[in-house]
Amino acid sequence: MDRLQQILDGIAGFVWGPWLLIPLLLLTGLWLTIKLRGIQFRTLGPALRLALLERKDQDAEGGDISQYQALTTALAATVGVGNIVGVATAISIGGPGALFWMWVTGLVGMASKYSEAFLAVRFRTVDAKGNASGGPQYYLKKALPGNWGVALSVIFAVFAVLASFGIGNMTQGNAVAENLLNSFNVPLQVSAVVMAVLVGLVILGGIRVIGTVTAALVPVMIVFYVLAALYILIANIGDVPGALAQIFGQAFTGTGMTGGALGSFMLAVQMGVARGIFSNESGMGSAAIAAAAAKTTHPVRQGLVSMTQTFIDTIIVVSMTGLVLVTTGVWQEDASAAVLTSMAFSQGLPGNWGGYVVAIGVILFAFSTILGWSYYGDRCVERLFGAKTTIFYRIAFTIVVYVGATIPLGIVWSFADIMNGLMALPNLVGLLILSGLIARETAHYLKNDPKLRAGRAEVDGFMADQVREP
Repeated sequence: MDRLQQILDGIAGFVWGPWLLIPLLLLTGLWLTIKLRGIQFRTLGPALRLALLERKDQDAEGGDISQYQALTTALAATVGVGNIVGVATAISIGGPGALFWMWVTGLVGMASKYSEAFLAVRFRTVDAKGNASGGPQYYLKKALPGNWGVALSVIFAVFAVLASFGIGNMTQGNAVAENLLNSFNVPLQVSAVVMAVLVGLVILGGIRVIGTVTAALVPVMIVFYVLAALYILIANIGDVPGALAQIFGQAFTGTGMTGGALGSFMLAVQMGVARGIFSNESGMGSAAIAAAAAKTTHPVRQGLVSMTQTFIDTIIVVSMTGLVLVTTGVWQEDASAAVLTSMAFSQGLPGNWGGYVVAIGVILFAFSTILGWSYYGDRCVERLFGAKTTIFYRIAFTIVVYVGATIPLGIVWSFADIMNGLMALPNLVGLLILSGLIARETAHYLKNDPKLRAGRAEVDGFMADQVREP
């Protein structure tokens, strides 16, 4: 088993290392940012308004859930343990400068998230049960010519299903059970049974039930965590300027665990980019599956709504964890990543509240991630084997929640990292090839509806004009 662990760790290190996925994800985001003329910066205000304040799209059609529910389902899958433990890992190894590179990754990743969500709605389909289905497993097949488009779509679907049982299920369930045991003395078996029952009740109802649950759960868990972090930052407001100086200053000099300035700098970049991507999943194609289920008047509108997910995940939630770690100085302690965040919150909050906040945050974030990833796997199983087989996937997924909560997961974590990374590769190929189509149709829509307020009739009108153009 030790030998297998070493092999898997080596593969995961290469996939998520500086020579494959990290530069490919980052450069794809930069390329799409250029092609879309900085869409994440010039449309962020209207996109946030559409996502958070206008809970229903005007005359929306298609899909199974609202734009807001699609957003919260995707947020449920991405705002997870990585926002707590992953940030601590990046900063403890790469230094405070790693947080800067997480921000950079999030900002360029917003263009990737927009693009994959746009394509998911643009090329979505309806399965045999009448449910919307879309994402890389469909737009790679429908938008790319020849058999290789079909091959890429199948590869994505296979890796996504495998990843859903690993990073989206067993690892998350294990985190919930361990935190309940350590913080509240709840036996692992009890946590496993309760969690499996709750997950089963939600996911057996399909995306409509998942969307309803995440719409209620996600805002509460994010606000709860962010308010606790803000309390610490306000209480230590005098230390915040120094923390920001460390973050920006060490982004290019580094204080990592390797010798030499160049080694420290590269470690800060590698850890920041890797953990940033791991947290917000921009470019990986997973969140596009939830976007495809949204009712909307146009793919651009859902793309912009989905884009705000990366902003919320990285620029808000990740920033809160990172700033608390740096402001309190706890990032320099010799402890595991999970313990570091708990120590930082315990130092900043009175009594035992810090440990409770982190424990409850991990539990809520991890449980919501299970719900989001269950839908991703469900739609990929539907793509591979048909709509009638999804019930068997949901049952199996529920059982695996119990298994993951009760066994050690060293090998599972490494396997999950590999699957999570490999599913991104076919999606990134598709995003690069289809970037011209994305940019062209986005420019036409935003020229006619820059404030995102057009109704169905108006959208139909200027889209018909586009069709008539030579």
